Order: sequence, then C-alpha cells, then structure tokens
Amino acid sequence: MLKIASLKLDNPLVCAPLAGVTNLPLRLMAKRHGAALVCSEMISSNGLIRYQKKTMELMASKEEERPLSIQIFGSDPGVLADSARIVAEHGADIVDINFGCSVKKVLKGGAGSALMADLPRAEKILKEVRKAISLPFTIKMRSGWDASGDEAMALGRIAQDAGVDAVALHPRTAKQGFSGHSDWSQIKRLKQELTIPVIGNGDVTKPEHVLEMMEQTGCDGVMIGRAVLYAPWIFRQALCLLENRPMEEIDLDDRKKVLFDYLDDTMDYLGEEHGCRVMRSRLAWFVKGLPNAAKFRGEITRIASKEQARDLIEEFFRSIEKRREEAPAASD
Repeated sequence: MLKIASLKLDNPLVCAPLAGVTNLPLRLMAKRHGAALVCSEMISSNGLIRYQKKTMELMASKEEERPLSIQIFGSDPGVLADSARIVAEHGADIVDINFGCSVKKVLKGGAGSALMADLPRAEKILKEVRKAISLPFTIKMRSGWDASGDEAMALGRIAQDAGVDAVALHPRTAKQGFSGHSDWSQIKRLKQELTIPVIGNGDVTKPEHVLEMMEQTGCDGVMIGRAVLYAPWIFRQALCLLENRPMEEIDLDDRKKVLFDYLDDTMDYLGEEHGCRVMRSRLAWFVKGLPNAAKFRGEITRIASKEQARDLIEEFFRSIEKRREEAPAASD
C-alpha cells in the first residue's frame, strides 16, 4: 500500500502522466489492469485560469478511475496556485506539478525542467500552491540538468519543507529526454534524503522491473509510463509478483479485450469521427510483437467507423488463431 498524505492507495503502482496520451480512456485501461493511481496528461495552468474549453476538457473524469491525480504545469506562482484551486474544485484527488518536461515549448515558458534551474522560483511556486489547496500535493521531476542529481536532491528537500506530500523522480537529465538509461541510484539517494514518499519512475518496461526498482532503491511506489502503451496489463502482472503469486499469462482474448475496451472508451469520450482519427494510430500500440501486426497497422489507418474498427480487430485475431492452428500441420 502507498499512502500520500490522507490518501491511502490499494497498492504502490502508479500510471505516469504522458502528454497527449493519458486521457480518460487510457487511464481507465490502466485502472482496470491494476494501477492504484492514475494521472492526467499535463495541463496548462494558463489555460485553466482562462477556463479554455479544450483545457478544461482534459480534466474529464469518471468515478471508475478514482483516485485521480491531475498534473499542471506553468512558471507563475500565482497562476499555478489559482489553477490548483480549479483542479481541486473539479474533483481531483491529488494535485501534481510537472518539474520534468523538457519539451522546448514548455522550457521556453520557464516551466517543466526549466524550474529545476531556478530553485528560488520553484520554492515560491510550491509554497503558493500549498497555501492554495488542502488536497494531497505531489511533484514529478527529473534528475536535473546534469547527471549528478544534485538539483533533484535540492528540489526534493525544498518540496518537503514546503509541504509537498510525495515526490516522483524520473532519473534522467532534462537533456536526455527518453534516451540513454535512467539512473535508479538517484531514486535511492532521494529516498535517503526525504521522509515523504518517493515514487520511482524510468525504464520500468517489465513486471519484474517493479520489484527490482523497489528492492534496489527502497522507493515507496513505482510509476509506469511508456510500457502502458503496449502492455497495460503490466500492472496486474507486477501485482502478482508483489503479492508472491504466479504471474498471470496474457492470452489473445486478454489482448483483444484491451483493444475493444480502448476503442469503446475512446469513441464515448471523443465521438466516432474524432475517435476514428485517433484510433488509426493508437490501436497499433497494443498489438506489438503479435503476428501480422504490420498488416493490421496498415489496415487501421483507414478506419472510418467504430464498426469497421471492430471488424478489423476481429479479423486480426482470427488470423492469428488460424495461423496457430495451421502451425503443427505445416511442421509435419
């Protein structure tokens, strides 16, 4: 179990915020597969205080996915405090601030990882937001602008002193993006520095990595990001290992259900026309490593209706079953 302030989570597994990806349908998927906490994609604080329609829509939620962490970003302490109030009013269970994004547009505005190079401003932001809300308050950061991790340690101490309730660390530098490898030793170091919960993130691509990270670093929770895009069942498999149970095998029926559920939820969320445009690329995420996946990826780029998408999914899995049935005969 992971406890963040007054919020008690069922297990230590968290679905990471991913810009442009972790919308309501994907969060529902992660939740159904065992994530104790799901996080929104990062939301502009400037957009929130202006109540911009598209920005506000990013907070769309369902009771099924609770508890929900909503992540905001920005560089102005007052604006971030006001946007945190808005997030709280819209039913978030946790308010999170992004200190890790290294996309040029975000950095240019002084937000994300840029704040790790301006710790006085970061401290002011944390104090202003803490005063503005009573909800559990967390931050997500990188190791900083160099590989030493000193900026992350400094920001972690500042956050704890400012009343932040938990810190998530992705131990890559801002310059690395997603290249190279994350340095889990930085997570261990941060855990030794702080008394509030530390959530580790980075290069958790297999269920076994959850145990390895917790054992190597002593972290209180594990945040899983990109692996959710092709193996959302990683949460339930990791839970098996955490509970000393045999790890569940994922069969074709499990995979097919993932595609159907994601399709249905996306169509409900976006509508059929917009949903089809999105599904033309995203359905391909969940067939990684399966036979005929390349053909399927090509076929779904032309879907124009939910019914057509369902037919292509059915046909794809039938082709795999047929291939498996024919395999023994072919080897005789």
